[in-house]
Amino acid sequence: MSVHIIDEANRCLQCKKPLCREGCPIHTNIPEVIRLFKENKTMDAAYMLFYNNPLSVVCSLVCNHANQCQGHCIRGKKGEPVHFSAIENYISDSCFERLKLEIAPANGMKAAVIGAGPAGLTIAIMLAAKGYKITVFDTKDKIGGILRYGIPEFRLPKSILDRYQKKMREMGILFRPNFAIGGSTSIQDLLNDGYKSVFIGTGAWRPRKLGIPGETFGNVFYAINYLNNPDGYELGENVAVIGAGNAAMDVARTAIRHGSRNVVVYVRDGEVNASKDEFELALVDGVQFEYNKAACRITDEGPVICDVIHHEDGSSELDESTAAQMLADSILISISQTPQSNLVNRDKELHLNARGNLETSGNGETTMPGVFASGDVVTGAKTVVAAVAISKQIAEDMDAYMKAQVEA
Repeated sequence: MSVHIIDEANRCLQCKKPLCREGCPIHTNIPEVIRLFKENKTMDAAYMLFYNNPLSVVCSLVCNHANQCQGHCIRGKKGEPVHFSAIENYISDSCFERLKLEIAPANGMKAAVIGAGPAGLTIAIMLAAKGYKITVFDTKDKIGGILRYGIPEFRLPKSILDRYQKKMREMGILFRPNFAIGGSTSIQDLLNDGYKSVFIGTGAWRPRKLGIPGETFGNVFYAINYLNNPDGYELGENVAVIGAGNAAMDVARTAIRHGSRNVVVYVRDGEVNASKDEFELALVDGVQFEYNKAACRITDEGPVICDVIHHEDGSSELDESTAAQMLADSILISISQTPQSNLVNRDKELHLNARGNLETSGNGETTMPGVFASGDVVTGAKTVVAAVAISKQIAEDMDAYMKAQVEA
């Protein structure tokens, strides 16, 4: 056992009003988990973590801990916070295969989950535990969604997702890979086949465009596509990254790991939007940053970069007089993603809101009766833990809906 983990656990003050728990989007009972761990009740701690957050192994690695649990730790006010992420990862990872999950007796009802990303996996696990027969549909050949195809291996090992699939099969969950709902098969087809409810967690896979000249050139790539399979790209030695969020840090660090020597991130504002940890790791990896800069067009030689003028009212504009040609073999655009429209085009009862996301009610139900949704397809690209947190509640809402349909 890592001495570091024990030392971190011993630093916890066991606050009566734990700010760390308030800072966690899914309200993990951090002091209690640490107390159980210190009392050598590690399996009890693992069960507590899993039942509160089925993706605890994942979140321990990819959450923005500096802004959440660790960022709210009282010890961090005058020094280093307790690094709960390391404790959570040790417990969740080492105990995962030993978890014997409580599964309710089969209730004879089926539910379909479209999308095997964070939201879909959470819904599938929680409904299967309630006795539902679950089938997960996904367009990819392996589960994980954005976890597998949008987060680099060095941040989230894919083997963790393979372990999840094995655990879910043990729960009786079925998978249909390489199958797109919204093509030959509609959501209505699922309902006609006897699924009592359908969950949509298809994520946000359509990259946002810059909307500038040259964006279609062969030296331009979108971050979400690049992260899907970095080995399929030859970026060259000099790479320009447009964007400043966590995904921009991911593509920049991935490009360096694949041989690019000079990777420059152009940041529209005076600081990055990425988490402090991801930004600092990018610096360690050798990523360079240029601030208050934006691309105004793209040429075969690289992006043409302009200064950004920021106004007191919060607006900004490009100063075209400062336009300068930057040399780059490849340009990676990373300014977020929006949901695909396949399902809406196929099932006309589904409606989008003004932001282009699926329209849902307070309980996660879409405009199509019996069809629920959460995660990035509803909110746009957000965090993993945010998708898990809302999906936990929607699993309860779907359970209530399906039981009500049977009683009716």
